[in-house]
Amino acid sequence: MPLFCTGHRPVVYDRRIMSRPPPRLFIDTPLSGDQTVTLLGNPAHYLGQVLRLSPGAKVSIFNGRDGEWLGKIEAVSRKACTLTALHQTREQSSVSGLVLAFAPLKKNPMDFLVTKATELGVDVLQPVITERTETARINLERLTAQSREAAEQCERLDVPKVAEPKSLTEFLGTWLDGAPLWTGDETGEGRSFTDVLSDWSSAGEAPNGHGILIGPEGGFTHNEFATLDLMAFVTRVDLGPRILRAETATLAALTCWQALLGDWRRLKSMKHQKN
Repeated sequence: MPLFCTGHRPVVYDRRIMSRPPPRLFIDTPLSGDQTVTLLGNPAHYLGQVLRLSPGAKVSIFNGRDGEWLGKIEAVSRKACTLTALHQTREQSSVSGLVLAFAPLKKNPMDFLVTKATELGVDVLQPVITERTETARINLERLTAQSREAAEQCERLDVPKVAEPKSLTEFLGTWLDGAPLWTGDETGEGRSFTDVLSDWSSAGEAPNGHGILIGPEGGFTHNEFATLDLMAFVTRVDLGPRILRAETATLAALTCWQALLGDWRRLKSMKHQKN
């Protein structure tokens, strides 16, 4: 075994413990024991040409419905890769039900937002066109691919849905009446978001159907705030004393939600129950 000197005493590292886990891939195919799955295009290229895996190598696969499975590569070429699903490693968990509605941003901030929202458990990504939206051009295919890659890396068992863009009025008009929608308000007129979520947390589980709405750089206009105030299900929330960029506000809001209503809280409750 190799030794690593820290300056105090040597630390022994075992390569068997440090070995990397198998790569994870999302596949849109039903999964069950001993099922054969054929991958084409980019997934096959990634396994065979980028990772240079050969027959016998293990791959973790999931489809958002049947849990996570350990697969074994049976054959691989430049254009195709055949896997056999060996056994289920994790059962499918329930989705959060959280909708993240956001005004589309420029490329780099948008990439950041989609990746972090996926990592933090958002169920639906909903672009919303507002009066101050920076860009109306949205590549849904690219956003879906980014969300899928983020889900593969963070070990989610599902991939968020990327919805077609809607205008703010259309989005509000199709929102489920009675389901809370919390929207960031940089004017200082909103309640503390942690206080709002604490009220829901004290009442029990997260509401069935709920969402966070993040406005564009520059915020909502007076007319848009007037429209939001007409909706009984909308609550303006404050994310702190500083003006945040839209992608930063998204990250802050999702972190608050995870801590008080998301699966961070549920995992803590499960640990207490076990003890």
